[in-house]
Amino acid sequence: MISSLSIKNYALIDHLEVSFDRGFTCITGETGAGKSILLGGLSLILGKRADLSSLQDKDRKCVIEAEFDIKNYQLKSFFDANDLDYEPTTIIRREILPSGKSRAFINDSPAVLTVLTALGNQLIDVHSQHQTMQLTENDFQLRVIDALAANTERLQNYKKQLIAYRATEKELQTLIDFQQQANKEQDYNSFLLKELEEAPLKLGIQDELEEQYEQLNNVEVIMEALSKSGQLLNNEQVGILALLLELKQTSQRLASFGNQFVSVNERIQSVAIEMDDLASELQIAQDGVEANPQLLEAVNEKLQLLYDLQKKHNVADVAGLISLMEELSEKVSATENAEARIEEKQQLLAQQHKALVALGQELGVHRSKVIPLLKKQLEERLASLGMPSATFQISVKTTDDFKSTGTDDLLFLFSANKGSDYGALKKVASGGELSRIMLTIKSILAQYEQLPSLMFDEIDTGVSGEISNRMGSIMQEMSKTMQLFSITHLPQVASKGDQHFKVYKEEDGGLTRTKMKLLTQDERVVELAEMLGGKALSDSAMAHARELLN
Repeated sequence: MISSLSIKNYALIDHLEVSFDRGFTCITGETGAGKSILLGGLSLILGKRADLSSLQDKDRKCVIEAEFDIKNYQLKSFFDANDLDYEPTTIIRREILPSGKSRAFINDSPAVLTVLTALGNQLIDVHSQHQTMQLTENDFQLRVIDALAANTERLQNYKKQLIAYRATEKELQTLIDFQQQANKEQDYNSFLLKELEEAPLKLGIQDELEEQYEQLNNVEVIMEALSKSGQLLNNEQVGILALLLELKQTSQRLASFGNQFVSVNERIQSVAIEMDDLASELQIAQDGVEANPQLLEAVNEKLQLLYDLQKKHNVADVAGLISLMEELSEKVSATENAEARIEEKQQLLAQQHKALVALGQELGVHRSKVIPLLKKQLEERLASLGMPSATFQISVKTTDDFKSTGTDDLLFLFSANKGSDYGALKKVASGGELSRIMLTIKSILAQYEQLPSLMFDEIDTGVSGEISNRMGSIMQEMSKTMQLFSITHLPQVASKGDQHFKVYKEEDGGLTRTKMKLLTQDERVVELAEMLGGKALSDSAMAHARELLN
């Protein structure tokens, strides 16, 4: 419920602060006094787009703030989902700056208009004669039937299953599209994959082949170098090994003359051993080197294949070819497995379809059961509002379509007079009739679900006498379980309020201001008397006003 409203620098309102109670609140005032301005300010809190022309003083910002008691509204999940601080007493503030920029805050956290609108729709429901066209919408009509049928949980289960079904449908179509495209590329991808699989692809292979190629291609140079190295080492007269042997013998004699020559001798002995090993390795290498034109050609072919593949696929090295091969392997495998995956999704979709059909039929069964009750309540309450011949034809028919509300088509036809043809509400019901039907439906809904605060904006226009008194009584009855506002010109309705506010204009320093005040009991009598008989108060009007209040 809304507990307070503050409006600063908006249209004809300079500064207005008002507090509201639970129950039934009536708001009256002469035409043009500013009741629509009050609603306009409230609509900004509910997410309506701001307009710079709304500022009374263009040099000051407009600030509208409302406090709501939301502890009974189960909105914690909404606040969590939108990253807002949840407070049982929530404050919504809207600011319009002189620059034209608009800002919105929920419990001092900045909020975008979509979030503000979504929250506002759950806090206050504003109805005027222009907004009764909601009555003509199938979704709203089904909501009324579902409220009576206690279908909330069933509808949630259906919607959850519908989301899963739509997701599977999308996944299946993606697989089918992929398969169709992949089939076109399958032969080419398979050819490329086979070509890469037959190539000698492993990390480091290119370096190995290039080294092998260099050796095979320069075998004569290598053999000549090895031969010369062997001669330098093994020449009997001046070879390194012969000279080292003589050096070893000399160093051994020196070692006997003192410790200082022992270390030198050990090092020379070590070098001699190393050179012996080196001579052996060079001999083995020389024995193993031979010209092999066939191997040279084979190595060259492998290298050229790697070079050609890298150029063909525009990659820098063998690692790039390996990565491409893995990617092609996945594509080919996915294409080969697509049929099985499609079949699997089709089976899942069939299961979900069957479950949706069952849930939709269950909704339809419970809807059909309560239609006689809804029809009876609508017709009885409308009869008390001066529509004794109003009747409805309501039925649901199961279809093959999965809609957000189920699988039912709803037939909701209305006739206001005996002998008149039935037709859709938007075609056969007048504005006044729609207003009374909306009030009746809202009064029925209030019995079955927790409604947001309701504000009726002159919904009783065109109604007078005893009918207006009954409309006021219905609102009064509804207000026992919810907060309800009525902006009205009818004293019969205004007299039913637990609170009565008057909106009026007042000149202040050459400027006209819209103001609003809570009336005392005596002031209510005067206001009702003026609504009954005009400014010239008569004794009879005052007596009638007191009678209405009593």
